[in-house]
Amino acid sequence: MDEFDNRDFRGDVFSKVVKAGKRTYFFDIKETRSNDFYLIITESKKRVDHGGRMSFEKHKMFLYPEDFENFGNAFHEVVDLIEKRRNNEITDDDFERMRQEQLRQAEAAHDDEEMFF
Repeated sequence: MDEFDNRDFRGDVFSKVVKAGKRTYFFDIKETRSNDFYLIITESKKRVDHGGRMSFEKHKMFLYPEDFENFGNAFHEVVDLIEKRRNNEITDDDFERMRQEQLRQAEAAHDDEEMFF
């Protein structure tokens, strides 16, 4: 049983649709019976197979309140980096240095976790 099966769902609260070229994004606020809210972000892409039949490919991400702040901070950070790169404020070499630093931090965190076992 996954974590999903343990939640007591109540229903839809609010939805925002963003059309972006061939994709459509849905931001759906849902509520549980215990009056807790969470967000489902869905990416939907129209597909047409070789026979001309149309279908939609969907990818969903569930985001819970305890993760909103960290998710939002990371989202804004990477969007800011993309904008800086597009404006030539940072280089590919800068991206590589940041990636290497992230790897070092992840390895250090992993090493710290092993010390407790």
